[in-house]
Amino acid sequence: MIVAKKIGIILTFMLLSQMETPAPVVLFFGDSLTAGYGLSPEEAFPALIEKNLVKAGRKVKVVNAGLSGETSAGGLARIDWILRQRVDVFVLELGANDGLRGLPIAQTRANLQGIIDKVKQKYPGVKIVMAGMQVPPNMGAAYAQEFQTIYPDLAKKNNATLIPFLLENVAGNEKLNQADGIHPNAEGHKRVAEHVGKFIEKVI
Repeated sequence: MIVAKKIGIILTFMLLSQMETPAPVVLFFGDSLTAGYGLSPEEAFPALIEKNLVKAGRKVKVVNAGLSGETSAGGLARIDWILRQRVDVFVLELGANDGLRGLPIAQTRANLQGIIDKVKQKYPGVKIVMAGMQVPPNMGAAYAQEFQTIYPDLAKKNNATLIPFLLENVAGNEKLNQADGIHPNAEGHKRVAEHVGKFIEKVI
């Protein structure tokens, strides 16, 4: 009887050890940049990051929770619904629309912190990634400079990984953007995927 129990314990342990660990869920929570405005979902950078990581042999599941026109306040209002699913890595890409509308920076900062607080409360072990954004100089130099500090400040406060600027080497390049000069085209999203993917790979 004792031998049988031991064999049963060993077999159970072997079965458990052979069970596959669930792929980490990387959730991109953002606006039209994340959603892939003007493109198919497969062309947006979150989907491309998943494709690249899987091709490189990394197990990962990417969820694109981008919503065109989203502000930090809108994100705070809908985050509880998004968090009904498991999240291991939370990539926060919001605030650009706040900046384009010239909304108070203190308000944007508070909303983004509120989103982070809700994510951490629901999933204490989650890894946070802050995608830094910038606003055009026509909003005023002082406003643009202060806006840019939101992301490194929040990253430091929340022990999060910082992507200094989501659109690094893409913003302002006509060949990589759609006619509006704001949203990356398919080639631009490929560049964003390469840039952001390096940070995601390290986090997972």
